[in-house]
Amino acid sequence: MDTPDGEWGQPTAGQPYFFLSYAHTPPWGSGGGDPDHWVHLLYRDLCNHIMALTDLPAGADVGFIDREMGSGVGWPRKLSENLASCRVFVPLLSPRYFSSEMCGRELYAFNERLLHAKAAGGQEVSAIVPALWTRVDFAQLPDSIRHIHLDRATFGDRYATNGIYGLIKLSRLRDEYEETVLSLAQRIVQVAEESPLPPGRPRDYESTPSAFRPRGKEPRRIHLTVAAPTRDTVPEDRDPRPYGEDAQDWNPYHSESTRPLPALAEELIRSLDYRITVSSFDDEDTDGPSLADADEEGKTGHPRILLVDRWTLTDEDRRRRLKQFDARSQPWVSAIVPWNRADLQCHGEEGQRLTAEFERTLPLTLERGRHTDCRIAVNGVPTLKAFTDVLPSVVAHTTRQYLKHAEAHPPPAPHVPRPRLMGPTPPPYPEGGPDHGGEAR
Repeated sequence: MDTPDGEWGQPTAGQPYFFLSYAHTPPWGSGGGDPDHWVHLLYRDLCNHIMALTDLPAGADVGFIDREMGSGVGWPRKLSENLASCRVFVPLLSPRYFSSEMCGRELYAFNERLLHAKAAGGQEVSAIVPALWTRVDFAQLPDSIRHIHLDRATFGDRYATNGIYGLIKLSRLRDEYEETVLSLAQRIVQVAEESPLPPGRPRDYESTPSAFRPRGKEPRRIHLTVAAPTRDTVPEDRDPRPYGEDAQDWNPYHSESTRPLPALAEELIRSLDYRITVSSFDDEDTDGPSLADADEEGKTGHPRILLVDRWTLTDEDRRRRLKQFDARSQPWVSAIVPWNRADLQCHGEEGQRLTAEFERTLPLTLERGRHTDCRIAVNGVPTLKAFTDVLPSVVAHTTRQYLKHAEAHPPPAPHVPRPRLMGPTPPPYPEGGPDHGGEAR
């Protein structure tokens, strides 16, 4: 399955039609049997329908569910291989799904594959077909899944109310269960054939982040600032292909991707369940507008990532403002420096000069970045794949630094003295007590 950087294969006959992603129900009590029995029954029914709806040969990989794996050492690799090769991803939604780290990793890995395919081909590839296992509160959906269309109307009111679990458990709804599962299988086949998704590179499961924030946590926010020239401001001898009308049109990996890098970064960060804002460095004050506000916990500003092109230093005013930015940046401001290894100008004499100038312009930000486990981010990210690999680590590091260092400013309120615990006070003696010759009680 491994392919060279930037190359994605064509759909093959060996790709499973679907990957069923579900949250495991923990066992309880004694003698309760398999708590996920009904999920596995749904999986078998989907496979049977898809075999009938297609011309798959006997023994073909119809679908994938992790029940078929043993608990041995190889299961993360097997999981990653099927996420990288399946045609359609089917998340089985339930309240438990959104608190499962395993489900969050599966969703992120598949969504990253979709974004790579979109970047390589320039077309929107929609290969996620969600299904309701139980009723969920759609107002409480994580931000990372809100973009996924769930067509509840197609399956009827009882499906929206009870989910597939309710339909399968209630014998009087058996016909509706059969109709719903057949419709779901038809949708999987339709998406697989109308929006063919090429296989990708298996992602290391252990390093894959989750698409869901921890349960009970407030929405996470982050700001992305893009510092790059435009086509009109780039030096005359610089290749103009990576640049557009605005800094946010910057596409340093143009030989691998048809999409601007800031747009790709925004989607990847959003798929990590963040609320992200993006701006061009040219449109900001040196301090940056994203550092002025307070978040839900009263902390100033938001975690911030500077996405910067070294070629922006050819402009004297930008170089001066970046130097000011560096001098005032907080520990929760990180940088990512794309430096395409296929761009010969980046490694020629001018590129080497800009690299040295870059070290003098952003010394504090670069030094902080080199003391992390994602130092490639500031040393120069050579490929699009390397960029998408390192971005989640930079986001996580920046958020940790923000939570650790950002000063909280509680909202104004009347001053309430801190309560103090006092020692026990002996009861007063009546007049004529011990000090007056009386008897103590």
